[in-house]
Amino acid sequence: MASSRSVSRAGHRPLFALLNALAAVTWFTACQSKPAAPASAAPVSPDTWAVVDGRQITRDDVEKAYRRTRDTSQTLSEEEVLASKLTLLNDLIIQDILLAKAAALKVELPQTELDTAYENAKKNVPDEAYQQELTKRNLTAADMKEGLRREMLTQKVIDHEIDPKVAVGEKEITDFFNANRAQFNIAEESYHIAQIVITPVRDPQITNGTGDDASTPEAAVAKVRMLMERLKAGASFRDLAMGYSEDPESAPRGGDLGFLPMSRLKQAPPQLRDAVLNKKPGSVNVAGAGGAYTLVLVVAREPAGQRDLSTPGMRDRITDTLKGRRQQLMRMAYLTTIRSDAQVNNYLARRLVESKAGAAPNLLPSAPAGK
Repeated sequence: MASSRSVSRAGHRPLFALLNALAAVTWFTACQSKPAAPASAAPVSPDTWAVVDGRQITRDDVEKAYRRTRDTSQTLSEEEVLASKLTLLNDLIIQDILLAKAAALKVELPQTELDTAYENAKKNVPDEAYQQELTKRNLTAADMKEGLRREMLTQKVIDHEIDPKVAVGEKEITDFFNANRAQFNIAEESYHIAQIVITPVRDPQITNGTGDDASTPEAAVAKVRMLMERLKAGASFRDLAMGYSEDPESAPRGGDLGFLPMSRLKQAPPQLRDAVLNKKPGSVNVAGAGGAYTLVLVVAREPAGQRDLSTPGMRDRITDTLKGRRQQLMRMAYLTTIRSDAQVNNYLARRLVESKAGAAPNLLPSAPAGK
């Protein structure tokens, strides 16, 4: 069965992963916006890094997002820092459009819902340690809560716009089962798994949605940490695999590997075998070897035998598969459309393109060490 389930949302979000970009959003950073304003337009302040339908996204907006999400254990070059900020700026552009949609659609986030999510995010962190981390990142509790509010509200907009349009009928379920009947005849006990592959070297072929490719052992470790944080924050494993996995075969199908029989799993390397066997469905475990890592999602564990549509959970599983495919397609189309319909000027990107070689670093802010 060529499908994979999303990891269920955890009861709380990890510290400082509150504004992790929506996995789907990062796929559209290359989408074209409407033509730029004429050259005769009024000068734009250097602190204005983008304008979206007349609304400014400032340098400070991007800097705060960067301080919320950066891995403080990493030392990045100026070019790497700017690349990260360009990505964040594109995320904020999409977020700004979605927030404007929220107002127009009257989609709201109750304060009690925000307060609960915020408390859950930091409930396992001592208050003193939490405040120390805020100070280290030059942020306030209000900054963190605002980041979470924006993230939750934009997700509500996507759900509001997409979910009512995604339905799966009984005929589709039956047709899918009949077309894939052989896949439901399991000869021996099997595990249905999905994967996200991360390598520490430059890969010759990257087919993921973001083009992201860890090229050093340090970058691979940081990427594993980032992806695990996003999963714990409720991101879809399927979305992250399509966006970030470095395996060219499984990435386009959300990392899905289908059912692997016990006989095959027992021949797998120990690290991969241990990440699967006896693990609960829905769990994600990391297997590492030689600087490479595989995030393994156990979708289901199945005993041997032929399944049919009367098998408990079969209709739900097929429904989830078909809905997941349709939701992913609809999200891609929706986010592409709203970006195309907006008037966007990315001034940071333009300044970098127009700068002379070696001039780009002057766009970086001067900040105290550790900020």
